[in-house]
Amino acid sequence: MSSKGPPITKLIVENSLESSNYDGILLISSPGQQLKSTKLGDALRDALLLDPTLESEIAILPVPGLPAKRLVHSPTGKIDPDYDDVRVLKNAALKGMKRALKAGISKPLLVVEETRFENGELVTLLGALEAVYVPIQVREHDPTKQSPINHLGVFSSDPNKTKTLVDLATILESGRRVACDIGDGDPERMSPPNVENYILDVFSGSNIKLQVIKDPEQFSQEFPLFEAVNRAASGVKRHQGRIVFMEYSPTDPGQIQETVYLVGKGVTYDTGGIDVKINGAMVGMSRDKCGAAAVVGFLQVVRLLQPKNIKVVAAVSLVRNSIGSNGYVADEVITARSGARIRVGNTDAEGRMVMADVLCKMKELAVDAVNPHLFTVATLTGHAFLTVGEGYSIVMDNGPALKSGNSIRLQTAGDLIGDIFEISRIRSEDFAQHRGEAFGDDVKQANNQPSSRTPRGHQGPAAFLILAAGLQEHGSGSGKPLKYSHLDIAASAGEFPKPATGAPVLALAKAFLLD
Repeated sequence: MSSKGPPITKLIVENSLESSNYDGILLISSPGQQLKSTKLGDALRDALLLDPTLESEIAILPVPGLPAKRLVHSPTGKIDPDYDDVRVLKNAALKGMKRALKAGISKPLLVVEETRFENGELVTLLGALEAVYVPIQVREHDPTKQSPINHLGVFSSDPNKTKTLVDLATILESGRRVACDIGDGDPERMSPPNVENYILDVFSGSNIKLQVIKDPEQFSQEFPLFEAVNRAASGVKRHQGRIVFMEYSPTDPGQIQETVYLVGKGVTYDTGGIDVKINGAMVGMSRDKCGAAAVVGFLQVVRLLQPKNIKVVAAVSLVRNSIGSNGYVADEVITARSGARIRVGNTDAEGRMVMADVLCKMKELAVDAVNPHLFTVATLTGHAFLTVGEGYSIVMDNGPALKSGNSIRLQTAGDLIGDIFEISRIRSEDFAQHRGEAFGDDVKQANNQPSSRTPRGHQGPAAFLILAAGLQEHGSGSGKPLKYSHLDIAASAGEFPKPATGAPVLALAKAFLLD
């Protein structure tokens, strides 16, 4: 496997608990679970007799019969079969690994037991790996901090199954870490030109085709809505916008069964523009590029898996929504790539602006593609966060995508891999609030209220994107229906100062690459 991308923790398929290569064992279990390892089971049973609360609390226990000498037991606690999901394993693994690090363990051995969840072993390993990820700027500031551990062993009762598990987890975690590198980077480290350079480095020498658009004249002619947002930052070289296209095609085009088009919002810093954010709301706005980060992370998984039956075309709109005399303002009327006349209502609704023309470009490509499906991925609205709460993405389908079962497909995939989606519906009211009001206007970009104070505040932007990109001409009743889904990840991408999560890389991979 190529080393392109962030460093990946060295994983070892371990065949024996008796190995001397480890200084601690990490075990995730649930109350009443029968462990296959007698020595670990005996140590845990004896500890529970002394302290029954260890069914729900992390403990470090001695295992004198094993070279590692200590066992970090991280329990899930009681699992409710109706409402708990596979994330109980991820959370236990994450907390357990952090406790192991706090105890000074640098060569842990993760014992993976069979669980009641279909992908429980994979999610457990991914949770442990998430705990040892080091943000890019920490790694660059101190090269000795590439990883807090030397290696991670993985042990199960079936070594062949363990190898498959380790190989898949390595690929998925590589994609997630690419997304986290971009998402976590501060506004200067991951400015539009620097994100471009990061992408070029990750995919150099691969079969991912890249095209970078940076010419202001090309922005003006082909992506005028993007150009409007980029205008204020365009005078500062290190902040100038980029649109990066990425394409993966299988070696045999005849095997393509599905074509996925992804557009990611990459607002590297969002001041709100002329409608400036106030009352401290600007803090954390370097995370407004997590949609683009997730798209790049997904392409990293594609690059490593090399799927035979799917073609992926992706683009990230990288821009800084700056403040300045050259900035775009409310009341401007801008003709989009689709030909629609867009009336600006709020410069802090920039995310939909930077994606709409790129989505229109994708629509043009999709018309002649094999089984196409278009997506936008964005940390778009505070309303999404209020609607579903921290840790949840939202999927919204247009008519053709809804009829194809996409939202259920994505939600099911997310449930299986611990990258959760909730489903919202786009309704006629969402289009009504974005139709032009002034004479000659086709589309109203936004009102002058935050999404959190706007009824249906996360569904409306999906309707705007459909109208601005001309996708309403490709609904279920048209001669060429096109599936389109909008993913709002404002609640799942990672709320600063907590780490970026890489969502929804894992769910997308599970839905489109692994099943």
